[in-house]
Amino acid sequence: MNNPLIEKFNTPFETTPFKDIELSHFLPAIKHAIDEAKSNVNTLVNNTEKSTFSNVCVALEESDKLVSQVSLVFFNLLSAESNEEMQAIAKEFSPMMTEYSNDVLLNEKLFHKVKEIYDSRNDRNLNTEEMRLLEKQYKSFARNGALLNEEQKEKLRTIDQELSKLSLSFSDNVLAETNSFELIISDINELKGLPESALEAAALSAKEKGHDGSWRFTLDYPSYVPLVTYADNRELREKMYRAFTSRSFKNNEYDNQTNVKLIVKLRQERAELLGYKNHAEFILEERMAGTPSAVTEFLDNFLEKAKPVAAKELNELITFATENGGPSKDDFRPWDSSYWSDKLKKEKFDFDSEKLKPYFKLENVIDGVFQIANKLYGLRFKERKDIPTYHEDVKTYEVVDSDDRHVAVFYGDFFPREGKRAGAWMTEFREQFHAGGQDVRPHVSNVCNFSKPTETKPSLLTFNEVTTLFHEFGHGLHGMLSKCKFASLSGPNVYWDFVELPSQVLENWAFEKECLDLFASHYETGEKIPQDLIDKIKKTASFQEGMMTLRQISFGMLDMAWHTTDPSTISDVGEFEKKAMEKCMLLDPVEGSSMSVAFSHIFSGGYSAGYYSYKWAEVLDADAFEAFKENGIFHRETADRFRECILERGGTEDPMKLYENFRGKKPTPDALLKRAGLL
Repeated sequence: MNNPLIEKFNTPFETTPFKDIELSHFLPAIKHAIDEAKSNVNTLVNNTEKSTFSNVCVALEESDKLVSQVSLVFFNLLSAESNEEMQAIAKEFSPMMTEYSNDVLLNEKLFHKVKEIYDSRNDRNLNTEEMRLLEKQYKSFARNGALLNEEQKEKLRTIDQELSKLSLSFSDNVLAETNSFELIISDINELKGLPESALEAAALSAKEKGHDGSWRFTLDYPSYVPLVTYADNRELREKMYRAFTSRSFKNNEYDNQTNVKLIVKLRQERAELLGYKNHAEFILEERMAGTPSAVTEFLDNFLEKAKPVAAKELNELITFATENGGPSKDDFRPWDSSYWSDKLKKEKFDFDSEKLKPYFKLENVIDGVFQIANKLYGLRFKERKDIPTYHEDVKTYEVVDSDDRHVAVFYGDFFPREGKRAGAWMTEFREQFHAGGQDVRPHVSNVCNFSKPTETKPSLLTFNEVTTLFHEFGHGLHGMLSKCKFASLSGPNVYWDFVELPSQVLENWAFEKECLDLFASHYETGEKIPQDLIDKIKKTASFQEGMMTLRQISFGMLDMAWHTTDPSTISDVGEFEKKAMEKCMLLDPVEGSSMSVAFSHIFSGGYSAGYYSYKWAEVLDADAFEAFKENGIFHRETADRFRECILERGGTEDPMKLYENFRGKKPTPDALLKRAGLL
């Protein structure tokens, strides 16, 4: 087969040869890779030698390296550089992956081989990482049907195939709805209040789509957020808000209501088939939280502290709006919130977030996180022009340590485009692992959607976008610095309520003068960011933190409601959502809007029964950053301890044990509550 996806990559650092790959290569490549993996499993199963950790567990771990190689490329591109043809391929590709996974996990003879090692694990002199891999493999089989009878196994296969298709359909619908909306404004007087940067970006977008002389707005965050934050025209804000919050909730071809109900129904059936009360119970067995009741208690505790603060903040906001010519208390709506919050922040703190943007040129912020990585971990980033990319916007770097040894390859993909899903994320084109006595280093990518440069200005980030970049780079460091033997335990392959610690802890540096002085300089004058602006960043860090915490808790509660409620009792998506979130609601929900039908995190992104993880990890990150503040934010010994105990270890040990190894104690919520102003 002449297919670049299954051949050895003859590129720098064996990076993905994107320019040689055609869409027609994917299905033949995954079929070939799956056949090879199945052959490897058959060899393992039919091996008549005495079963050992090496010829069973390690052989199983290494059996599907080519499947991983092909699927990582495909699914990463499906998120970052998709089109209708690729989405059509995914409808074959994804079910094939699900069927292959089931073929392995429901292979009775293979399971008995793993079980034999597992049952005698205490007599095999395994080290910590080997024991962790064995336990993970055994649980993967047990939690995915290996203990079921044949009839039950077939039912499980059917459920998993259908869930695979539904997840793709859900994601495709959200992307289609996002891309189908545009707001063209021909009269600039309708756009009063918008800053020059937003107007210039909208004009460029309009010009690119053949609307020269007009302004174009979309539901991509860099376009949507400025309009609902700054536009004096309340009707425009309402129109954008309703368009954004009604995606896939319109009883049209892209409606996700049926998908949502089918997904939770099948997840419930799957959980019951495997002996669990519900999907949340199944998921949380492999999380730090442990049980649905622990998550509910965690969210309720934060709700108790956040809601009174949030109610006070909202009352202050509405009073301010009313006193300044805005809507009355009875007429205040969600599309008023960002607009009047921005004005209130300016009033209270003499703070204009637009004045920050000139100090956060994208290239400077990127250089800033590189410098932080150097100060903390001795890493250096060398831009490379010879590493292939999948789009001209993508930049590539070789990452080396202080001794100039190769550490990783880093891809940066920062601008929105059609075919790229919204949001920001970290991913890998190759995970870190050991093979043949060699340490195979990872290929890590950060994908974001920041404002593109215009004809007169570079890409200038809001402070929220700065913290987003820091967040994803923190995930990236987790991947880059991994030092594990097995790919399935390396880098961010950890419990989902632990994976956000490396990302969220790095956000803290963005608020510190010692860090900002490294890179925050005016893109025109070169002037360092003034001390008074840094002071205002820190003072406003907890502005409306009660409202933001309440919002995050509401998403966690909605997630848990979908995955602990008997699906047969759910008939109306909108009504169910309203009831699930009502404890957190301070404003009446908007008719025709729904969070659930575009909640990609839990219906297509792997966070089902896990959205609470963001707040859970905030407890960890606030506590962890206290260790840095005690000794200095660039204290190398503290950084070395964080790298050695957390970043290098992946999922090779229980996450609480890893955290205690770093911190010397269990985390408490005190640091977070203090930081958020909720004490």
